[in-house]
Amino acid sequence: MFNNNSVSISVSDDESDELSRARARVRKKRKKLGIRNNGNGLSRWLIRKLLKYWMFLILLPAAALLLFEVSSFVVSPHAGKSQNSSGSEHSSITKPSQEKKSEGNLNRLDPTTRVVGGVRERCLKLLPPEELDHLDIPSSKESTSPVRELVYISENNTPFMERNIVLSGQSTNATRFNLFTGNQSLDQRDNSFKVNATAAVHCGFYSQNGGFKISDEDRDFMLSCKAVVSTCAFGGGDDLYQPIGMSAASIRKVCYVAFWDEVTLATQESAGHKVGEDGLIGKWRIIVVRNLPFSDQRLNGKIPKMLGHRLFPHAKYSIWVDSKSQFRRDPLGVFEALLWRSNSVLAISEHGARSSVYDEAKAVVKKNKAKPDEVEVQLTQYRKDGLPEDKRFNGKKALSEASVIVREHTPMTNLLMCLWFNEVVRFTSRDQLSFPYVLWRLKVLKNINMFPVCTRKDLVNSMGHLRKAKPLIH
Repeated sequence: MFNNNSVSISVSDDESDELSRARARVRKKRKKLGIRNNGNGLSRWLIRKLLKYWMFLILLPAAALLLFEVSSFVVSPHAGKSQNSSGSEHSSITKPSQEKKSEGNLNRLDPTTRVVGGVRERCLKLLPPEELDHLDIPSSKESTSPVRELVYISENNTPFMERNIVLSGQSTNATRFNLFTGNQSLDQRDNSFKVNATAAVHCGFYSQNGGFKISDEDRDFMLSCKAVVSTCAFGGGDDLYQPIGMSAASIRKVCYVAFWDEVTLATQESAGHKVGEDGLIGKWRIIVVRNLPFSDQRLNGKIPKMLGHRLFPHAKYSIWVDSKSQFRRDPLGVFEALLWRSNSVLAISEHGARSSVYDEAKAVVKKNKAKPDEVEVQLTQYRKDGLPEDKRFNGKKALSEASVIVREHTPMTNLLMCLWFNEVVRFTSRDQLSFPYVLWRLKVLKNINMFPVCTRKDLVNSMGHLRKAKPLIH
């Protein structure tokens, strides 16, 4: 039946299964190739989009970061209202970075050092602690000063001596010359620089009605002080930083006095800093001054800064510390290191940035720290008087940074401080401009210790001004 030429091929079940598996492998391989081809297409699509929109992708996170930074400086309007509605609140806002820096400086006792001749040494070389505990205020010695007696000019033309201090009174005038200062003429100004055995000079407290009123209790305390560390904050200004680093001897023998007005008292009390029944906050004796004589709080601050010998007539030594700083050394040790060891009567820091009065005047105007016309009037008078543009007077760097003043109370140093105060009242309150002039005019005062900036940094922890003082409104 069948053709003999036909070929018969038999396929077993095993061979059929093997063929099915081969076909399945081919289908899977084709599927994988399809997926791989689709993946390559997606990658190419993403690359094209990135190349097209790369600038937008970079700017977007930068803009988000900028918005975040701006939002961190926005102050709540309710916070601003609470600060402006109460005189006891801060009158300016301290930036977080400044607060952090201040907190980092507070209560530091580590010494400030510098390299001299390849050797690192301490800027302020104090005696060892065991010797500091045995320091005492020296007894009075015979003065070799050409000025033996200082007479203060008053309203009744009856000069009274240093021991007869007038502390009370109320000003009737807010101008620079008022009942507190007296109206010093240019002739009186010139005569005040003449050095005689008995020198007559305006030195504040001109009238009993001139202001700067202090209670009888506080005045009695001040009369008891033989050595003083003092500071002040008027108009609700800076906080009060407790002194540190004192020896037991200094705690017993040195007065720590902070002058406040009623605005500062209210500001501090609202912040929880209450004056104790003993008149103290920590180590500081708080002296509340009423009827300040100037509307400019910077001028009011010059009274305790420059006229400490009027406020503490029995004190032999004093240290002035600006309110922006925390005093951190032993006072008796500082007297020994900066005055007694070098036989100096006045120690004050050199200026860290400039040496010339005229350069400082330009900087003061540029930084809006004084009115240009006021500065020009002062410099015109100084040029007329012959003040040279030399950077050094009497071998000393003339320009000072007067945030720390260490001095012995002698007729000569008291005269210098009176003359300095009068210049500040007559011209600008920037006392760096007038100190070199007074030092130049008072040529007989040689034994001054103009210590370097690093010594000042060792004396205090710099905290910076926290808020702006409120001016008086008469």
